[in-house]
Amino acid sequence: MTTSSDHRPNSRTVGLLCFAAFLASIPLANWMIGHVGTVCTPHGPCLLPVAPGLMAPSGVATIGFALVLRDMVQRCLGTAWGLAAVLAGTLASAALADPHVVAASALGFLISEFSDFAVYTPLQRRGLVRAVVASSAVGLVVDSVVFLTVAFGSLDFLAGQIVGKAWAVAISIPLVRLARRLAPAPA
Repeated sequence: MTTSSDHRPNSRTVGLLCFAAFLASIPLANWMIGHVGTVCTPHGPCLLPVAPGLMAPSGVATIGFALVLRDMVQRCLGTAWGLAAVLAGTLASAALADPHVVAASALGFLISEFSDFAVYTPLQRRGLVRAVVASSAVGLVVDSVVFLTVAFGSLDFLAGQIVGKAWAVAISIPLVRLARRLAPAPA
């Protein structure tokens, strides 16, 4: 007789799915910045409302998830996979970003994901959700500051970037809990 637990995905499967979703999130975020929003500014980003009276470049929705997905890759597959995800994501970001934001996208991605990694790694054994939230908070602020400064020379959308990415992190907490069940200890 087969039980339902026999059909649950294992830690490796979840990790590989998170890795694929992580890599897919990068071109999606870069594409959204120039094509999806309630307002698209000339020679600037397309914007979405993230809170009453607060707008952000539309890629925030996807990048907030990317920070969590990288943590889940590391949780399920190990540190080497987490670092490989950062490097692959940076290359993808540089290769697929619109020309006017390519440097900002790659640099913001690289610095923020390594910042996320640096916070997540020591905290993960003390509590997965706490580690993900803390590391994502650091990563999303770093990404926002670097990306906006390099891409647009302005921090006008900083508050919106932070709020938008924080929403994505909050929404992804069920994935974090699933990973904790499938990978009770870091790989």
